[in-house]
Amino acid sequence: MSTLSTAAPGKRATGPSAQANAGYRALWRWHFYAGLFVMPLLVVLAITGTIYCFQPQIEPLLYRHRLVVAPTASPKLDEETLLARARAAMPPGAVATTARIASRADRSAEFIFRLPNGRKESVYLNPYDGTILGTLDVDRRFMQIDRMIHRKLLLGKPGELLMELAACWTLVMLGTGVALWWPRGAVSIRAALIPDLSRRGRPLWKSIHATLGIWLALGALAFVITGLPWTGSWGKQFKALATSAKLGTPEGAWGGLPVRSGIAAPAKMGTSSDVHRNASSAMESMPGMTMDDMPLPQVPWAVGAVHVPGSHAPGGPAQRPMPLGQIVAQMRMLGLADGYDIALPTSADGVYTVSYFPADPALERTLYVDRYSGAVLKDIRYGDYGAVGKAISYGTSLHMGRYFGLANQLVCAMLSLGLAALSVTGCAMWWIRRPTGTLGAPTRERAAGSMLGWKAALIVLGIVFPLMGLTLVAVWLIDRAVFGRTAVSAAS
Repeated sequence: MSTLSTAAPGKRATGPSAQANAGYRALWRWHFYAGLFVMPLLVVLAITGTIYCFQPQIEPLLYRHRLVVAPTASPKLDEETLLARARAAMPPGAVATTARIASRADRSAEFIFRLPNGRKESVYLNPYDGTILGTLDVDRRFMQIDRMIHRKLLLGKPGELLMELAACWTLVMLGTGVALWWPRGAVSIRAALIPDLSRRGRPLWKSIHATLGIWLALGALAFVITGLPWTGSWGKQFKALATSAKLGTPEGAWGGLPVRSGIAAPAKMGTSSDVHRNASSAMESMPGMTMDDMPLPQVPWAVGAVHVPGSHAPGGPAQRPMPLGQIVAQMRMLGLADGYDIALPTSADGVYTVSYFPADPALERTLYVDRYSGAVLKDIRYGDYGAVGKAISYGTSLHMGRYFGLANQLVCAMLSLGLAALSVTGCAMWWIRRPTGTLGAPTRERAAGSMLGWKAALIVLGIVFPLMGLTLVAVWLIDRAVFGRTAVSAAS
């Protein structure tokens, strides 16, 4: 990518402005390398992110005959009956793992199964008569494919690391871009914020790129910061660090006393006051099983590392597990009525794991219910999160375009598509000025000054993001080895 500056960098600065422009080409060079790597991936992130923001509107259109039903005057069948009919429609050996609970009158019932071959498949039923409406491969669902492209380019762990690197290098691109844009000499802030549409050719692309970049800088920074905690490498380590410092996962979630707990009464199910009563004995966790391992579409970031407790198998005569319908009724009494998922117990000591991940982070909830007694083993709410967990919950909701409805979706779409346009204009500038047969990197300054602030910032960035740090060193070494002390000059 080229510079965001409105000054002409082709000539060496002389006189009083020389000191002000010292380091200009060094910044431009780093901006160029960051942009060259980030541009194609930023377009992918922008397009897939925009599509995913509109998931609530897109999916009912794509799968209308599965997701949408005609409401009737007759009451809905209970969840246990619907689950039994879904099981009957699946091949032998299929295991029901998740129930998606929706109370809307025009929505179907959905259950997710793990098939003997390892695939996951959703079954949709008419909740009024139990008719099977169809199935969908969970991993081939349009929005799931879009999400996996956004997160890992459908390339597994290598793709996940590549997208994480793209996010980190975007920070370099933003920082150097703002520095290059910063008005110098007689250029006013107003002139630097409004593109000069009277220009032609590369100067026009440059003016649009500069002003578009500065208007999008804060939004792009917010996108990167709110997206990084969900990455598979750095995000996972950051979650572990926040948890150990008691800033992410709520205290008590790793074992010991539950965050909140209660026992469902034999004659009537637990009330809200029951749930807030501390249990006298600790519930053991299933070894190695955390919320991130559960078969749930999405869980709040703050509880991803929480260990899942186990049910206490009855010691006396065999006790029948509580039916799913009773768990749903219990959740309704505890304030959850719609839009949550239940991971079903698949072993004798498994629990019903309820995950509520709404648009408003303050309403997030995670509950574990003993499959035999109905005891609420843990009830984790937003108020139980640490400071980091709370901040990331709000950042995630804004990042996904969920927090303030359609307006949030439109803002995210404009920012995402604006970043794609920024990549296109940067690519156009580079292509126009690139000498034939060369990379077209900006020249290296002979006297760029110490630039201690920028060097310190890159070192800090490399320490905070170790994978990013390795690539920073690699780019610096390759630049020195391949291009030598004097880089190929490109006309401005």
